[in-house]
Amino acid sequence: MSEAPLDPPRPAAVDSGDLDPRAQRSASDQVLTRLSNAAMWSAWPLRWLAIIVAGVLCYFVIVTPLEFPSQVGLALSFVLLALYMRRQRGHIATLVMMVLSLIVSSRYMFWRLTETTWWDRPFDAFWGLILVSAEVYTTVVLMLGYFQTAWPLKRKPVPLPSDRSAWPTVDVFIPTYNEPLAVVKPTVYAALALDYPADKLRIHVLDDGRRPEFKHFCEQVGVTWTIRSHNRHAKAGNINEALKITDGEYLAIFDCDHIPTRSFLQISLGWFLRDKKLAMMQMPHHFFSADPFEKNLGTFRKVPNEGELFYGLVQDGNDLWNATFFCGSCAVLRRGPVLEVGGIAVETVTEDAHTALKLHRRGYSTAYLAIPQAAGLATESLSGHIGQRIRWARGMTQIFRIDNPMTGKGLNLGQRLCYLNAMLHFFYGVPRLVFLTAPLSYLFFGAHVIQASAWAIAAYALPHIIHANLTNSRMQSKFRHSFWAEVYESVLASYITAPTLMALINPKLGKFNVTAKGGRIEESYFDWGISRPYLFLLLLNLAGFGIGFAHLFVTSRGDFGTTLLNLAWTAYNMTILGASVAAASEVRQVRDSHRVTMVIRAMLRFANGRTLACETIDYSEGGVAIKIPEGVSIPLNEEVQVSLFRGSEEFVFPAVVVFSAAARLGVRFTTLTPQQELDFVQSTFSRADAWTDWSKGRKTDTPLRGLSHVLRVGVRGIFQLFGHIRQDAGRLATRRAKKLEKAKLDTGS
Repeated sequence: MSEAPLDPPRPAAVDSGDLDPRAQRSASDQVLTRLSNAAMWSAWPLRWLAIIVAGVLCYFVIVTPLEFPSQVGLALSFVLLALYMRRQRGHIATLVMMVLSLIVSSRYMFWRLTETTWWDRPFDAFWGLILVSAEVYTTVVLMLGYFQTAWPLKRKPVPLPSDRSAWPTVDVFIPTYNEPLAVVKPTVYAALALDYPADKLRIHVLDDGRRPEFKHFCEQVGVTWTIRSHNRHAKAGNINEALKITDGEYLAIFDCDHIPTRSFLQISLGWFLRDKKLAMMQMPHHFFSADPFEKNLGTFRKVPNEGELFYGLVQDGNDLWNATFFCGSCAVLRRGPVLEVGGIAVETVTEDAHTALKLHRRGYSTAYLAIPQAAGLATESLSGHIGQRIRWARGMTQIFRIDNPMTGKGLNLGQRLCYLNAMLHFFYGVPRLVFLTAPLSYLFFGAHVIQASAWAIAAYALPHIIHANLTNSRMQSKFRHSFWAEVYESVLASYITAPTLMALINPKLGKFNVTAKGGRIEESYFDWGISRPYLFLLLLNLAGFGIGFAHLFVTSRGDFGTTLLNLAWTAYNMTILGASVAAASEVRQVRDSHRVTMVIRAMLRFANGRTLACETIDYSEGGVAIKIPEGVSIPLNEEVQVSLFRGSEEFVFPAVVVFSAAARLGVRFTTLTPQQELDFVQSTFSRADAWTDWSKGRKTDTPLRGLSHVLRVGVRGIFQLFGHIRQDAGRLATRRAKKLEKAKLDTGS
């Protein structure tokens, strides 16, 4: 891969349907586009008349009761129309699918609330009210999500002035607390490599750990080591103290493991000079290491990770409504507005989002550029990942309680709804647990929580589910594969439920926790502790399925359709829980440095003066894997010089061969000087084009493909569970046998 020029890269045109917008449009798409762009819509009376007529028609479609055959016919026609629109290119087709989904979901909820919520037995009413409340929540979040992402802004970079002397001054803040120096070094080196005038750039390592080795390193490489005498308010307090002793016009903030590319400031600063009310520019959080889901489920770079939807689509949608959230890292802020709102917010543990809310209330704007210009480490273990999400959930709930975006001044309707959806999202714990257990109320106790026949439920509920999945797949296909959200939520639901409810009652409960980055997992193991909640849920569903199966074929309870429907629901829940169990199978991670797959032009130079032109396969901070020509043999332990190229620049590193096989060579760097460490970061992690092709080769999502993948992972997870039981039981038996043998020997002596 060649080094990209420093001119700000323009993101490729993105079509919501993941189709090439340069391809020739279909005739139907051209008709839709011409109709939507027709001159008649410029007349506001006609626009409002069309909206009123459409609203009235939608109302009658939603509320009109139909007999079963008519409902099936209506549902089928809507699904066929959605499938047809899914094949059309262009954003108008996406909006049509969204409207169809909203109508069908509204019709389903109207039917649920008006015709299925009367119960004869209190027990049925109890479970029924819980279920319908969960459905109302998910439908509201679905509609808010459509609003939030209906029209991603797809902002393009604005270049800085050609006269570099006119560029503003910037303070780069790298907060750290307990992370090892090896994690922080690449970020500092990348900050030093930023292509920006040296006299306008100051780099500060904000060390709340106050460690001597950090001071020595900062002095060695020429950056400022900044400390304070206390650790109040954690990261937010650390940044606020640094604001008191710095004076740059802008501040760029990077988590200590987020390595910026050299073009970061050139890409992000231009909009500030155009928009004087712009207070914050956020860039994506990109991760070059696998998170626990990707690592344990084997989906790294094959399935979008949990955060890609937010940074790929949601933030771009927020940008349309001037509601981009500050995410704590990979962002540039204008100093004046930050000081005006009292610095980084300290009232909640999600200080970043709360700071953005305060800026918006003061009338400032924020912006988002969906161009990865920094990359960091994902959490290593599932327990660490869950801990991070607990903090986010608690923090957003705190904001909901103490600075609710739906009340107070300064926000427009779009901003209020975007913030509301972000906060409601973290209340999914209770609804997800309800959906994972709802069919058991019938299978165990015969409770009819929905007062309708199984066939009527299918006629109303299935279209709602199908349309939601078709539409979300159309909109999210690059950033979230179908049905994976349910796996992520099932893993986290049991853990975020209590913190969110407690924060809702008392926002002051709880404390800030730092997410650990880096480190090893010495051997593979199954995390029985972290998986306990969904192991329990899996056993419940297995038991319910067995009882339901017996009702179906042995005891003949009588309601065949209802039993069959609940069995299908339970089987699906078991699959989702099986995937959740698989995520708790921690895979061995013995490397301190993660390998990044990237092709870079390289050259090997041997002691005898011979050179070999080649290219990299992947790299890490400790070495490089190199593709060599067939037939070339290089002995182990041979010392070589490795050259990596960035454009016309060559960087040379001393190394030793540690692996040699057909067409592949592994070299480990010997001792590098600080300058060579800086050169290595410049030629790899901080390349302007380092992360632009990260999702290249990934299969496009379809609902059936996504469902099939989740089903395979879920079934595999259940079989893996039995393997872990046998393995751990064997280990326990061996351990007990050794104890008994030792006890006998001690007694004999």
